[in-house]
Amino acid sequence: MTSKFKRGAGVLCHISTLPGRYGVGSIGGDACRFAKLLAKSKVKYWQMLPLAQTGYGDSPYEAVSTASGNPYFIDLDLLYKDKLLTKEELKAARSDGIDYADLYSTRYPLLRTAFSRFNFDGKNFRAFIKSGISEDYALFMTAKVVYGGTFADWPESIKRHQADALEELRTEYHEEYLFWQFLQYEFQRQWTALKKYCRSLGVKLIGDLPLLCAYDSADVWAHPELFKLDEDLRPAKVAGGPPDYFSERGQRWGYPAYDWPAHEEQGFVWWKGRLQAAMQMFDIVRIGHFVGLDRCYELPADAEGAEGGVFTEGPGERIFEGINLAGRVIAEDLGALREGAEKLLERTGIPGTKVLLFAFDGREDNEFLPHLYKENCVVYTSTHDSDTVSGRIDGMSAEEFILFRSRLAAELEACNVLARLGEEGEGIPEAFIRLALASKASIAIIPVQDILHLDSEARMNLPGTAEGNWTFRLAKLPSSFTMGRLKKMIKIYRR
Repeated sequence: MTSKFKRGAGVLCHISTLPGRYGVGSIGGDACRFAKLLAKSKVKYWQMLPLAQTGYGDSPYEAVSTASGNPYFIDLDLLYKDKLLTKEELKAARSDGIDYADLYSTRYPLLRTAFSRFNFDGKNFRAFIKSGISEDYALFMTAKVVYGGTFADWPESIKRHQADALEELRTEYHEEYLFWQFLQYEFQRQWTALKKYCRSLGVKLIGDLPLLCAYDSADVWAHPELFKLDEDLRPAKVAGGPPDYFSERGQRWGYPAYDWPAHEEQGFVWWKGRLQAAMQMFDIVRIGHFVGLDRCYELPADAEGAEGGVFTEGPGERIFEGINLAGRVIAEDLGALREGAEKLLERTGIPGTKVLLFAFDGREDNEFLPHLYKENCVVYTSTHDSDTVSGRIDGMSAEEFILFRSRLAAELEACNVLARLGEEGEGIPEAFIRLALASKASIAIIPVQDILHLDSEARMNLPGTAEGNWTFRLAKLPSSFTMGRLKKMIKIYRR
């Protein structure tokens, strides 16, 4: 199938990773500087991880509401420009590396200070609240502050999302409710400006829409009938992954499993709304765990591991009815459940994902080998869930490296790509970039870590672990020399 996407190169770099002065990247000046660098380097696509407010574990895939924006990403300099913060407050907020515990204890008090100076009687803010975009989020976070714990621990009427109890909560804790609305208002205002700036540069934004939702979230709280919960609104079944190349023993993710028949009874209105909101926010949307739309791997909520799971049927293409997907959606279809997902991709025309790091296991029919690609796909040198290219090489034994290098050399020859590998592997990250860019894939995405040839210390996430993830941050933007080399390769391979 011919791709609906314009052939081009992209960079994967999460907002948190961007360099800046305040402990985490922002969607203001930090993001604008990076977008300008991408445009100068002829990069057409900028992909990022989910931007929602994170919950336990600080994972962008564990959101308190998939409809929210992360308050950590609000640009403090722009709040200063609007006279909501002072120079002294900005100075006190300066920090280099990402420390989520420190951010949690210092950033929210600072944002409350900004809110105390904000005119929440303004016309635009009132219109934002009236739109209802952040209503469930604001009520959920207000209840979190008031009652703590998970929503299953709240008073019964609040726990059950009863309208009269929510109105009472909104009234009694109105200032708290307005604070959380304020955060989303500021995020949306700054995001709109960033998207407009990227569009002026010719850089398209690729967002990430996780298929699944965290249990303790506004999504599950407001729509419990769409998930497999027990009578007390606690998870009965949870999603996971069978054994694959990410985990030999499989994974127990803990996200509550969807009740797809309940979704279908409602015409998939809620899920379609999520997708359409993401399509409005981004130029292109990557749907995470796409294979789950074909088949889902479910476990009992009290299961300790990933063994004993069962497969249940997903909604398939019915979930996309009435939505124009052409040139707007890509699929993260990695994992063990490939066969049905491939047929679903063919029926919908959505391009799937290839990862070069998984290509060199010696199988001649390995789907990740570039010479086997069709145009309608997106290739990555590595992913946020894998090691970096350099990190993978560093972790090999001498025998593994020799075999890996020989297989890579054979693929370079098969693809007619020239690259110097070096005896110690120093040329391998660039060889990966060249293979990705030279391939037939319509879009080639290079994580910023691979552009900079960074090792495992720069890895974003190690699946199956709860600590030490999502903290990688650039000390500074990639140099003009580094991005100049990328620009030359983009030109050579006509991207």
